[in-house]
Amino acid sequence: MSENKTELKRSLGLIDATSLVAGSMIGSGIFIVTSAMARDIGSAAWLLVIWLVTGLITVAAALSYGELAGMMPNAGGQFVYIQRAYGRLVSFLYGWTVFTVIQTGVIAAIAVTFANYAAIFFPVLDHTLFTIGTGFVFSYQKVLAIFSIILLTYINTKGVESGKTVQLIFTSAKLIALFALIILGLYVGLQTDVLSNNFANMWEASKTVVNPDGTITVTKLAGMAILGAAGATIINSLFSSDAWNNVTFIAGEIKEPKKNIPRSLFLGTLIVTIIYVLANVAYLALLPMQGTPNATDIASNGIMFASNDRVGAAAASMIMGNVSVFVMAGLIMVSTFGCNSGLILSGGRLFFAMAKDGLFFKQATELNKNQVPAKALWVQCIWACILCISGKFGDLLTYATFASLLFYILTILGVFILRKKEPNADRPYKAFGYPFVPTLYIVVTVAICLTLLIYDTFNTGLGLCIVALGIPVYYFVMNKK
Repeated sequence: MSENKTELKRSLGLIDATSLVAGSMIGSGIFIVTSAMARDIGSAAWLLVIWLVTGLITVAAALSYGELAGMMPNAGGQFVYIQRAYGRLVSFLYGWTVFTVIQTGVIAAIAVTFANYAAIFFPVLDHTLFTIGTGFVFSYQKVLAIFSIILLTYINTKGVESGKTVQLIFTSAKLIALFALIILGLYVGLQTDVLSNNFANMWEASKTVVNPDGTITVTKLAGMAILGAAGATIINSLFSSDAWNNVTFIAGEIKEPKKNIPRSLFLGTLIVTIIYVLANVAYLALLPMQGTPNATDIASNGIMFASNDRVGAAAASMIMGNVSVFVMAGLIMVSTFGCNSGLILSGGRLFFAMAKDGLFFKQATELNKNQVPAKALWVQCIWACILCISGKFGDLLTYATFASLLFYILTILGVFILRKKEPNADRPYKAFGYPFVPTLYIVVTVAICLTLLIYDTFNTGLGLCIVALGIPVYYFVMNKK
């Protein structure tokens, strides 16, 4: 019979926490999104600037979060910070959005990506089990995606040590593989003139659109149009760099959290930023920026038109030839499996914290004999599996990324609010560069959100609607108490 306990066990050290930060960030995005960004901005220099800006604001956010993590080293992380600064309603809206789309939607999308690449090794996974209408297809791939979520949830219910081991193994494996791709890519690429050609007119920006008849339209960008295009396409790199805050959800299980959480946030985001920028330099050293969508060889497709946007696979093929298809598929499977392990581990702790505050299912407060919130993990698992089946998670991710940025802004603004409201509170770590670094993050991210509202009004509007839908749900929950 399970023994229900009330306190989480602190058993994760600095390396474990840093592994969770980096492992949760590195999924499939770095291998794919650069193609879309290249079409949107058309400039090698601007492409690297966007990745650098993404890294800088992510590190700036992590440095600012460190102060809040030191003040409130409890399970739930960002949910707890928001509640202390703004109250229960805003914290519930954050938790609501995380549960409905941000955490579970990412878990579902990454699981499906894992299954898609598994199909390269096992083509039977492409077989369709049944279809509903013309838009819904249920295949063995989705069965594998669901199974991977269930398996990782089961492993995490066996104790934080089990989850920690899986996370550390897979994070180490993908970091080694990514560094290998970068080093080999630069070694091979720098023996050609591809990099110098890409930087010949490096600041000439353009937007490339593929027309229905297969032709392409190239529009030159200048002045504010460049900033607008950069502000719109940065959503891709931001999504690839997201989930770094997940380590705050498991603060209740980290040793010396007042020191280790701020350190892990900084180290994890810095490591991933360096890897992402270098990976894009390797892409530019191996593949031409420009390309043709219907070309018959990988080099002629360029970065812009890599097959299915798989720029990582295209770059690897320039190093290893045909075998790269399997090498990259294996790397992405390792990357996505490890990423989901971290997301599943941390997400359950957020819902555990919400439940303890009366804002989630009461049963989610229970810890099993291994001192983990197993029921919270299984609720998360069920909803993520439903999103896998629904086939709508891709849209949900687009909507939720904007909402996620809004909550990051609110959380970092909370540093200023709590400095004023609670000037004498214990702050073992104070935000680096305060008030300039937190202000820089807020200003840049607000500018990005405004740009997205202008250039992608429909999706950003739906993101706001998902958040707003939580308001009546909150009052319904409160009236039931």
